[in-house]
Amino acid sequence: MRTFDFSPLFRSTVGFDRVFQLLDTVSNESGGNGYPPYNIEKSGESGYRITLAVAGFTDKDIEIVQQENALRIVGKIAEREVNGSYLHRGIATRAFERRFELADHVRVSGASLENGLLHVDLVREVPEEKKPRVVPIASAAASRPQLQAAE
Repeated sequence: MRTFDFSPLFRSTVGFDRVFQLLDTVSNESGGNGYPPYNIEKSGESGYRITLAVAGFTDKDIEIVQQENALRIVGKIAEREVNGSYLHRGIATRAFERRFELADHVRVSGASLENGLLHVDLVREVPEEKKPRVVPIASAAASRPQLQAAE
């Protein structure tokens, strides 16, 4: 496993703590267990969708929490009474927790569970004051007062 030392970058940057924390988190999670598997897709100009394969889970077993720029999805199945015994148990129903770092102005717009897939829809809504705006340039002739001709 590789580790990166970001300390030289701390000497020449200001305000990028979150970026370095994100890079560190990503490098640590890349060797994780990979459960449950998931997809991240872009759906339109400002929409995203995270899809997790959560076979065996119901909507009551899953909690989705967004706090600032972090999205946490936790699944935990309550103990259920089983009639009979398993000869083979290949569908994983163990507890899980997945964390995603969200960009600024991204919020969860909805979630649905169908056919064993949890879909979490996200939308990026940039406030008007943060959107780029065009600044008109006044010409020098228009800003200069007209000189009166001497009579």
